Amino acid sequence: MGLALLVVIWLITFVSTYFFVAKTWWLPPAASSAAGFIDGQLALTFVLMGIVFVAAQLALGYFAWKYRDRPSSPPVAYSHGNVKLEVIWTVLTTILFVGLNLMGSPVWASQRFDPAGPGAVKVEVTGMQFAWYFRYPGPDGKFAPTSVKLMDPSAGGEAAVGLDTSNPDAKDDVVTGTMYLPVDREVDISLRSVDVIHSFFVPSLRFKQDAVPGLNIHMHFTPTKIGDYEIACAELCGLGHYKMHGMVHVVSQDDFDKWLAAREAEKQ
Repeated sequence: MGLALLVVIWLITFVSTYFFVAKTWWLPPAASSAAGFIDGQLALTFVLMGIVFVAAQLALGYFAWKYRDRPSSPPVAYSHGNVKLEVIWTVLTTILFVGLNLMGSPVWASQRFDPAGPGAVKVEVTGMQFAWYFRYPGPDGKFAPTSVKLMDPSAGGEAAVGLDTSNPDAKDDVVTGTMYLPVDREVDISLRSVDVIHSFFVPSLRFKQDAVPGLNIHMHFTPTKIGDYEIACAELCGLGHYKMHGMVHVVSQDDFDKWLAAREAEKQ
């Protein structure tokens, strides 16, 4: 029985290690400037955790076999454990987790705490049950004021985000349900939520940030590949959470300018 348990434990260990460490097919295509570092950090984490996992499971299988029940087994004896070993692996675990956190924090912090460059494309992202809306400031580069008193999510578009259309700055503001971004140009995101906590998650851009009611959260990233990428809400936000998704269309600068000009022309 001990040998069979050893075989099962080791078989599960090696198969799961192959799929979660050796295989990377489950990662979506990388399409942002920070994706290389993030993927490298993820790979390093999996390798280190894989080594710890394999070592622990090999030891578990070995001990299950070595201390199996048999006629010659000695009587069970109480063991207090080894305090020295417990301190060593606790310290090593702390160093590992804190070290990984410190390695990854610069990229995470740079997207949220450092200001975006002067040429960044400004986009306001508004999450609400159960849709995403995207607002562009137009040629003047200014977002017109919004008000919760003007919000009507059922109406969609400008009314959904509470845009004050009486303000002169609102004349060139563009509100859409689909996000368009120019490739190889920094994007300055202003993220907010109307009702509950949502999470703006674009796996291919390796970007995820919660949208919190009452907060206007600024972040920035740079898409590097033309393509269509899905936006998911990664926070359980109600009964319609499953359908709260959208699309990011990363296009050339020329195509982006044409798209934005067409949306502005529709407002005239």
